[in-house]
Amino acid sequence: MKKFVLASLLALASTGVLAKDLSVIRFGVDPTFAPFESKEPDGQLVGFDIDLGNAICAQLKVKCVWVEIAFDSIIPALKAKKFDGILSAMTVNEKRKENVAFSDKLYSSPNRLIAKSDSGLLPTVESLKGKRVGVAQGSTQEAYVKATWAPHGVTMVSYTNQDLLYPDLVSGRIDATLTDAAVADIGFLQTPRNTGFAFAGDTVQDEKLLGSGIAIGLRKEDQDLINAINGALAEIRKNGTYDEIQKKYFSFDIYN
Repeated sequence: MKKFVLASLLALASTGVLAKDLSVIRFGVDPTFAPFESKEPDGQLVGFDIDLGNAICAQLKVKCVWVEIAFDSIIPALKAKKFDGILSAMTVNEKRKENVAFSDKLYSSPNRLIAKSDSGLLPTVESLKGKRVGVAQGSTQEAYVKATWAPHGVTMVSYTNQDLLYPDLVSGRIDATLTDAAVADIGFLQTPRNTGFAFAGDTVQDEKLLGSGIAIGLRKEDQDLINAINGALAEIRKNGTYDEIQKKYFSFDIYN
């Protein structure tokens, strides 16, 4: 009998069914990172992360509630229980692991420098010395620039979110920006706002500061919720829902 009960509990966990009653999952999101999360003129939230969150909730048979918040205050708000999880293109790194737990990986997206296509700039200290590089507050890119470039003569300029820095990039108030490649490609480079900008140099990699993937941030004590979300995520990858969603936004497999 005990073996049967244990097997049943393990089966429930693997399919993402919660061990306790739950009717709502509240996700914190900063809707300024298209194509992952953004807001339509009518106020509707759209994007890859939004669709993933809704699919996870559907798999768990719970209601999704989205709580909008600036990215630089999103971890304190999670810990203050203003919502249950962070689903906002959050990169997993060692510093964030000190404060929150993470779900299994949602997807990967490289970090790239954007500059004028004829600027000759590269994502190196030597190339960017004396230049002004814009970053989003609270982002892993901000942490990277602050730690590795700023001490060597690169001026870091932080903005409340990524969208706010593009006008300064276009006007020349900043020389470049380090950001998520998919966000920049769809949210800026492929839009009419782009006036001659392009990716500059290779991807920027630093597992300690820039992390190794995107996941949902969760409170460490909410182990039931972590297990349920991981189970639901595994199921939507298995049943094809994940692939169906990603094909709406990307022409490549963003998971790998």
